[in-house]
Amino acid sequence: MLKNINVRLGLISALTTFALLIVLPRTPIKMNNSFIALDTTIGGYNIELFGGKFKKDLRDFRKGLDLKGGIRIVLEADVSKIDVGERDDALESAKNVISRRVDLLGVTEPYVATTKSGDQYRILVEIPGLDNVTDAVNLIGQTAQLTFKQLKPENEWTEDKMLEYYNDPLAWEDTGITGADLKGADVVVAPQTDIQNQGQPQIKLRFSNEGRDKFSEVAKKNVNRPIGLFLDETGSPLSMPVVSPDLAQGLTDDPVISGNFDFESAKNLSIQIRAGALPVPVKVLEQETIGATLGAESVQKSFFAAGVGLLLVVLFLIFRYGKLGVLAGVALFIYSVLTLAIFKLIPVVLTLPGIAGFILSIGMATDANILVFERVKEEIFWGKPRNLAIHLGFDRAWNSIKDSNISSLITSFILFQFGSGPVKGFALTLAIGIGVSLFSSIFVVRTFIEFSNTRGEKKNA
Repeated sequence: MLKNINVRLGLISALTTFALLIVLPRTPIKMNNSFIALDTTIGGYNIELFGGKFKKDLRDFRKGLDLKGGIRIVLEADVSKIDVGERDDALESAKNVISRRVDLLGVTEPYVATTKSGDQYRILVEIPGLDNVTDAVNLIGQTAQLTFKQLKPENEWTEDKMLEYYNDPLAWEDTGITGADLKGADVVVAPQTDIQNQGQPQIKLRFSNEGRDKFSEVAKKNVNRPIGLFLDETGSPLSMPVVSPDLAQGLTDDPVISGNFDFESAKNLSIQIRAGALPVPVKVLEQETIGATLGAESVQKSFFAAGVGLLLVVLFLIFRYGKLGVLAGVALFIYSVLTLAIFKLIPVVLTLPGIAGFILSIGMATDANILVFERVKEEIFWGKPRNLAIHLGFDRAWNSIKDSNISSLITSFILFQFGSGPVKGFALTLAIGIGVSLFSSIFVVRTFIEFSNTRGEKKNA
C-alpha cells in the first residue's frame, strides 16, 4: 500500500509543479553567492512548437471586458422590411458579419450575441482592449455594401463633368457587381509610379473568378467612361476610375480604390469588405467605454477576497479537524493551483462573475472535505480501526459528494447553454472548479490522509 501511496504522491507533486509553472507570471530569479550563481526567469511562458503550428500563450490570464477594459455597444437591427419568418435568420446573419469584422481587428476574446424581445432585435458587442468607441461604431455598425455602378447611358462623360457626377448619385446605375463578387481586400501603399496618390494608403480588391468575368463584361461596355465604387449606395463614390481600352480586354491585375484614406480608415474599410455587408441596417442604442483601471482594481479585490476566504476556510478546518484540517488546507492550495492552470490552458476568459464562480467552487471543495471528515469521525466513534474508518468514510461520503456535484454540474451546463456572456463565464469557471474539486477531494485528500495514517502507524509500531 505504501508503494501505491508514494506513486500517488509523486503524481500529485508532478501535477502541482506543472500547474505552478503555468500559473506563475514571468518571475526573475537571481542568485549570486559562493554556492550558486543563477540569473533566469520562470513562468509566463509563450510556447511555440512544430514550426509555429502549436501555440500557447501562458503569459497572462485572458481577461474579459469588465477586467481588461474596452468597449460595449448595443445595436438594434431594422428588420421591418424582412418577412417575420426570416427575421431571426437575418439577425443571426448580421451577428455573424459583425463577428467576422471584430475578429479581423485582431482583438482577443470579443463577445457578440443576439437578443430578442418582442419586436426588438438587438446585437450586443463587447470588445476588450479597445478604447476608441467612435471608430468601433463606424466599423461595426455600417452596412458596408460595396457596389460598382456605371453612368447612365444618357449621361455623356468628359473630365469637365467629373465633379458634377461625383456629387450626383442619381447619375449612376447598378452594374450587378457587389462586394459579394470579391474574395478579399487588402490595404496597400500607392507605388511611386502613381504620382497623384504616391505613398497614400489604397485598398486592393481581389475579385473571385466569377467577379472578374462580371467586371470584364461591364468594362467592355464602358471604355473611356468611369465606373463608380459606392459604399452603401449613398453619397459620392469612393473612387471613379475611367476604364482604359487595355482594362476592357480583361483584368490583368487587382484594381485598387484610392479615396484619400488614412491607414486606419483604409484598414476598417478593407475589414468591412472582407467580412461582407450587413444583411439588415443597424443603429446604435448604447455605447460605452469601460476603463481598464476599474478592471484592474476589481481583479485585485476579487483575488484578495478569494485569498482571505481560502485562509478563513483553512483556519476553520484546522480548528474543527486538527491534523485533518491541515491536510485539507494543503489540498485546497493544490486545488486552487490546478484550477487556475486549467483556466490558463483552455483559456478561460476571466470576468467578475467568472471569478465568483471560482470562489464558489472553493466552498464546494471544502464542503466535500467536511462530508468526508465527518464520516471518518463517525466511523472512529463507532469503534472502527482508523484505517478502516478512513476507507469507509470516503466510500460512504462519495454518494453524497457525487450527487451534489452532479446536480451543480447540470445547473452549470444549463446556465452555460442559455445564459449571456457574464453568466456563461460564471457557469464555466464553476463547472471546471467542481470537476477539479472532485479530483482533489477523492484523490488528493485521500492520498494525504492515508499517507499520514501510514506514517503514524509506523511510528507507533
